[in-house]
Amino acid sequence: MDINLEYYKIFYYVAKYGSITQAAERLSISQPAVSQAVRHLEGGLGCALFVRTAKGVRLTKEGGMLFSYVERGYETILSGERKLSEMLNLEKGEICVGASDMTLQFYLLPYLERFHEKYPKIRVTVTNAPTPETLRHLADGKIDFGIVSTPLDEKKGLRITPVRKIRDVFVAGKKYEHLKGKTLSYRELMQYPLMCLEGSTSTRHYVERFLAGQGVSLSPEFELATSDMLIQFALRNLGIASVVEDFAAEYLKKEALFQLRFEQEIPEREFCIVSDERIPMSAAAAKLLSCLCAGAGGS
Repeated sequence: MDINLEYYKIFYYVAKYGSITQAAERLSISQPAVSQAVRHLEGGLGCALFVRTAKGVRLTKEGGMLFSYVERGYETILSGERKLSEMLNLEKGEICVGASDMTLQFYLLPYLERFHEKYPKIRVTVTNAPTPETLRHLADGKIDFGIVSTPLDEKKGLRITPVRKIRDVFVAGKKYEHLKGKTLSYRELMQYPLMCLEGSTSTRHYVERFLAGQGVSLSPEFELATSDMLIQFALRNLGIASVVEDFAAEYLKKEALFQLRFEQEIPEREFCIVSDERIPMSAAAAKLLSCLCAGAGGS
């Protein structure tokens, strides 16, 4: 049965108001157009749906049965439209962002705080994982976008937006103060116990690659899961830690740790926003992303 669905919409309002006149006013169409739509629907279904009365119209038994189904269906559509409008107006919605401990702490967190203040009904979930795993989550559609640190593979369809520069350094505690102020070679560094992140991180890969270019192979005494733990180990003089400078900044300022100097510093790298340009984003995710990109443009 091929019946114009617009007829059911008109049928819904005529039945709801019990009046062709009120239905026409609600739909902003003429009364003859409403009457004609009802006749077309009745003709297509092969039965009368309304009985005219002095006050308007009332449903026949067949019309009442049909309305019980049309009412549920049409009001579900209206409910869906309202929910969609709320999402588009950022009154509701969900966002899932991927970030490492480092990108969350030193870049994303202040933006999330401001976004939540402005759009408190948007639910934001942060999937906390190193860069390689964050990129897998993006490829699998588990996150809307990610905040990662370079180096990373520039795959087809991946939009990469640099947002902040970072620097990898080596820091140590009081036990190694005889190295303070000296300009070292990386071969000299290998004489001391070294501490690094575990091998699955982009930070570890970057430092290893740089040192290999200096003819040095990294053989750490300790491999730890987080940079915060590396700092704690360095404070306890368990070795020299390879960390991003931001993690050590507070302790460098208090002189609880010091930064080692070398003939050639490790080149800066970057935090980047990564998204899959082939997949449409929700209004909420697109808004948060635009806030991040606007912040990057102003920095």
